[in-house]
Order: sequence, then C-alpha cells, then structure tokens
Amino acid sequence: MPIKTYRPTTPTRRFQTTLMRDDLTDKKPEKSLTVGKKRSGGRDSSGHVAVRFRGGGAKRALRTVDFKRDKDGVPAKVAAIEYDPNRSARLALLHYVDGEKRYILAPVGLEVGREVLSGPTADILVGNSLPLKNIPAGTTIHNVELRPGKGGQMARSAGASVQLVSKEGDYALVKLPSSEVRRVHVDCKATIGQVGNVDHENVSLGKAGRTRYLGRRPHNRGVSMNPIDHPHGGGEGRTSGGRHPVTPWGQPTRGFKTRNNKRTDNMIVGRQKKRR
Repeated sequence: MPIKTYRPTTPTRRFQTTLMRDDLTDKKPEKSLTVGKKRSGGRDSSGHVAVRFRGGGAKRALRTVDFKRDKDGVPAKVAAIEYDPNRSARLALLHYVDGEKRYILAPVGLEVGREVLSGPTADILVGNSLPLKNIPAGTTIHNVELRPGKGGQMARSAGASVQLVSKEGDYALVKLPSSEVRRVHVDCKATIGQVGNVDHENVSLGKAGRTRYLGRRPHNRGVSMNPIDHPHGGGEGRTSGGRHPVTPWGQPTRGFKTRNNKRTDNMIVGRQKKRR
C-alpha cells in the first residue's frame, strides 16, 4: 500500500504522510457488528489517573472481530475490506453461506470476492484458518492462539507474522516477530498469511494534532520536572538525568526485564535477541 506525501505548504505538511486507501471498500461499517466505545481518559473506577497521558481523541465505534474463527467447514466470501480506527490492521467483512456476517483481520493478498474457510480441512491459502497440526512447517501465519479455542492472541497488528518452524509431538515451535521461539499446542488455530497494511509503521504523523486525534496527550519528559515529581528531575540548568533511566516510580527501564510469568516460562525455547 503506497504512502502519500504532501507539498510543504505548512511546516507540519512537510513531514506529514498518510496511507493510500485504494484497497478499502467505500462503505460504512456493518451496523450489526459495531458497538459504542466508552472512553475512560486513563482513569480507573475511582476516578484516579491509572494511565498517564490519555484522553480526548476522535469518537470511535468498536468493531466485533472474530479472532476464534470457529465456523469450521462453512465457506465465506469476502464482501469488503474496511478501515478500523481501533487497530493498525484492516478488517475483512465475511458473508457466510448461511447468512452470518463476521469481521476478520485482513491479511496481505486477501481481496474482495475471494472465498475463505476455517477448519482442519481448509486449504493452505491466505485467509484460511487451521489448527497448527494441519499447517506445514515453514508457513507464514498470524492470529495464533495460545490456548485451543480461546482465540488468536499473537501476531494481530499491521504487518505482523509468525513462522511455523517445526512440530514436536503435541507442540509446535513458532518464531515470533521479536525472533523469540515459543512452543504452542498443535490444536491451537492460526490464520495463513501476514497481517495486511504493512506500511503502517512508515507513516509520519507530522504534527501534534494527529497524535491528539488518537487520544494521546502530551508526554512530559522526566528531566523537565522537579525532583519531587520524577527521579530525573531537578538540577541546575538543563541536565540529562544523572542516572540510568527509570520510570517515575523508580523502576529501571531500557533493557530491564519485567516478565514474571513462571507458569509459561517452559514454553519459551529461545529468547529474543538483545538490542545493542
């Protein structure tokens, strides 16, 4: 999908880019699959700020996306490729032969009019969903389940994909985008192909206003604060913190591991490569 640039009529236009939407179907979202989205502004049930720098943004409607792909053996035709304001990936609207409609993540190469199928008997074609035991090694997949029947949890954002490396007994080895190798049960489902809208990561917002449309408020640097507000604050003149980077609550960041899930540690075969 090509990226559109603009003539520098203003300072922000000079750096602003957007994605061309030639691949999208010019239509409103399917009303039966949309619900209203309530915004919290980063506040919890007590009204206190739980997540900083959230609030505002454009009004959105939530699309109900089928991550489980549990209509096995029922063919469906792609009726539209649609924009979703709640995620970086595009959505494909499926019309099943029994009359039901569902949204799925739109992979690269899935076009309007194509037929997709889910279940063990489905072919290895883009958009089809199968258990890992029925997918040949080396295949590029996305929307991978971690527990059978729970629905896809891995590789769901724009351009994401997972490679099925091999199968050993009841488990399959998959290589994640972070280069981490993980074991997943062979009964877990995955969808063939790579998530579409690959150029999403190359878009330059260009101005502060486009960030505010997304509901992100200005983010203050710790070094610009007072010592009472942040560990990096204070000092005479401009300073760079004077210590290793930490969060406002003193926890180290940039390379500090925070994973604490011993229950699934044995599922990770190879850790992601260290950044240099």
